[in-house]
Amino acid sequence: MKQIITPIALLIALVMAMPTAASIFMYDDANDLDTAVKQDWDASAELGLLFTSGNTDTQTLRSKLSAARDYENWRHKGAIDYYRAKQKNQTTGISTTTGDKLFLSAQSNYKFSPTSRSSIFVFSSYEEDRFSGYDYHGTVAVGYGARYRYNQTLFADYEIGPGYSINKPIINGVMQEQETSAILRVAGNLVWDVSSTSKFNALAATEIGELNTKSRAEVSISANINSSLALKFSISGTHNSYLDDPSKEKLDTETAVTLVYSF
Repeated sequence: MKQIITPIALLIALVMAMPTAASIFMYDDANDLDTAVKQDWDASAELGLLFTSGNTDTQTLRSKLSAARDYENWRHKGAIDYYRAKQKNQTTGISTTTGDKLFLSAQSNYKFSPTSRSSIFVFSSYEEDRFSGYDYHGTVAVGYGARYRYNQTLFADYEIGPGYSINKPIINGVMQEQETSAILRVAGNLVWDVSSTSKFNALAATEIGELNTKSRAEVSISANINSSLALKFSISGTHNSYLDDPSKEKLDTETAVTLVYSF
């Protein structure tokens, strides 16, 4: 359990150690907005491709589409994240898929007032990962959220609330019966504008359930190439405390370099 909670604990400890500033209203891109004025959706698309040849023939694709909007009493955000990797056997010439993961999430926060740091959130996610030991994994959660700004360039989100998970295990390539469980979702997200052209982001979330505790964490830093294009480096990991299939690893990690286009 200590290994599962560690990403959340480190994130909270880092933020709580910093002084609180007077400004309490924050937006996902760390730029304050006048919520009395209608705002358009803030969206971005990421793409990373890697091809190698010679002794090792591999193909890797990483793509992500995310969108967010902050307006009066509401904050909305969603993401579609896809990763795929294939490796070709030099002797047989047969390509084998070594990674195939799709993750979707959507969240809405209702703020108690347009300038309130407190909110009620509704979160949902769906994941398909052929190499995780599960055919699919879905989550729905509701609870309390708080957003704090510590200075003009740094803010953090905290969330906690009960929920419900549903998944379908795979053991030795055979689909098992669907499993359901009540969960407690705890999440944190830190955004820091390092400079006018670079940004640091750290997020961690854990869903504590009776059958399994699933944790996700990601650390990334991005640097602007121009006003709409940036280069992003990220390290992420997903951990399951329990897998029905003992041949599967509990921890999956991913390192990526992607181009991010904002529109």
